[in-house]
Amino acid sequence: MEAFKQITSRAIPLPIENIDTDQIIPARFLKATDRKGFGDNLFRDWRYDKSGEPNDNFVLNNTEYAGEILIAGDNFGCGSSREHAAWALKGYGFKVIVSSFFADIFRGNALNNGILPVQVSGAFLKNLFNHIETDPETLISVDLESQTISISGTEVSEAFEIDPYKKMCLLNGYDDIDFLLSKRELIDTFEETHFQIS
Repeated sequence: MEAFKQITSRAIPLPIENIDTDQIIPARFLKATDRKGFGDNLFRDWRYDKSGEPNDNFVLNNTEYAGEILIAGDNFGCGSSREHAAWALKGYGFKVIVSSFFADIFRGNALNNGILPVQVSGAFLKNLFNHIETDPETLISVDLESQTISISGTEVSEAFEIDPYKKMCLLNGYDDIDFLLSKRELIDTFEETHFQIS
């Protein structure tokens, strides 16, 4: 995975609560086992009408908004445990998802795929929406090392929590296998010390 330390980006506001994984990536697109192309169908039923034409009222089709950060309503990623939801978000280009609550399985899937889920207070989330909707050029800064999210050019900031192991993996660009490989010398030494064949 690509290492993640800090990002400053514009953000796309999606102030809808209880966005489930079937809305993120509809079930009919889950037949593929390759991660490629899932971003094309992110929020498919909201982005396009039944004839396949773009829905001008959906935020991803609004050219005023752009960026690698998605600001979403409360309880993001609920529903089924499909990892494809994280693949779709990653494939579209999002590196950070901000919400006031994430479903646990979605949070794990996001972290395992190099996406940082940043959980903030309801008040801070509302503040983010207000800033971005007032000025779509607003920049949001997320610093993983200090575990803070802030609105650039203001003193508005909040700390967020993250599992220490997942933080270390993101900072180094490790998946679980990469982490084990980074400990190869220690593993070899342990095996030599404890499993000597006489």
